[in-house]
Amino acid sequence: MYHGVMALKRTNVYADDSDLALIKDAAARLGVPEAEIIREGIHRIALAHRVWNEPFVSDEETFDLGGP
Repeated sequence: MYHGVMALKRTNVYADDSDLALIKDAAARLGVPEAEIIREGIHRIALAHRVWNEPFVSDEETFDLGGP
């Protein structure tokens, strides 16, 4: 679970009933509030879609991935 320090703001979202059921089940299984599961999901997708201002490696740097 994401346990970072953050200022929380309230928002409204629409979700499929099947997704909400999965969240409810996960929260019950883990013993955490449903809101914690939702916040973690929001955090993970926000990180996955961020854009970096600088490239991960410069043109002079390379990675050897072991391929041909």
